Amino acid sequence: MNEKTDYLKYLKPEVVSRLKSLELKARLVVEGFIIGMHRSPYHGFSVEFAEHRQYMPGDPIKNIDWKVFGKTDRFYVKEFEEETNLKCYIILDCSASMRYTSGAITKFDYARQLAASLTYLMLKQQDAVGLLTFDENVRSFIPARMARPHLNIILSELGNSEPSKRTDSGLAFHKLAERIKRRGLIIILSDFLDDYDRIISGIKHFRHKKHEVIIFRILDKRETDFNFPSEARFKDMESSQTILTNPYEIKENYQKQFSTFSNKLKSEARKGLIDFNSLTTDEPYDKALFAYLAKRSRLG
Repeated sequence: MNEKTDYLKYLKPEVVSRLKSLELKARLVVEGFIIGMHRSPYHGFSVEFAEHRQYMPGDPIKNIDWKVFGKTDRFYVKEFEEETNLKCYIILDCSASMRYTSGAITKFDYARQLAASLTYLMLKQQDAVGLLTFDENVRSFIPARMARPHLNIILSELGNSEPSKRTDSGLAFHKLAERIKRRGLIIILSDFLDDYDRIISGIKHFRHKKHEVIIFRILDKRETDFNFPSEARFKDMESSQTILTNPYEIKENYQKQFSTFSNKLKSEARKGLIDFNSLTTDEPYDKALFAYLAKRSRLG
């Protein structure tokens, strides 16, 4: 198995072992149920037809409505009531800035490992989980499912995804908010190095749609402490623009602006009842995740 398809490396056995005793419970009521606590007696079969929606990669072929296909020449699947009660969507930033690293792991690989663990956790709870990736637009959309084989579908997509283009969080979030029809749990993994107003506008769209939102902001330590050599060349990973400067001359101003931006994000998240978490790639992702889950459990 080559590097591109060796997706199992994003889900470590020692992490899986520890996740077995944990849960991710939501604080907000979603479609009349509590995510992570609801246990439907109807798992495995359909109970009441709810609606049609367009077929997407990862949907079971058995749910295609062939009568609708005969009339429209398009694939639509039937969605049933118990399939719409619990849904979690993990939204992964695939923009070029996520490639950055000053150490052993890029922000993107860190995010992939976190996404894999969260996927396993949700499926272990018998909750439906899907994966959405974006850069300056929506790149992939894997619908939320609660079947165990769905784990391999999401892990495969994580393994085949690579950061490449510019970021436009606002545009992508607006599109995804309109595309996700049923209220659920939205988990966003991103460095949020984008236009502040567009980020906030997109996140508010999710809350307007009554989703609960959890944010994991993933940064490299150098992006926060700005401890670079006496002379350095900085290159924008999305625009390729470069500057040569002495970091000590701009460090104070950089940290002031970075701190202001970060504090505004956190403040706006609190106002919107959004759980905001900052992680840096020098801290093992599993340690950070377990600490977060333990804190969330204590807070109820």
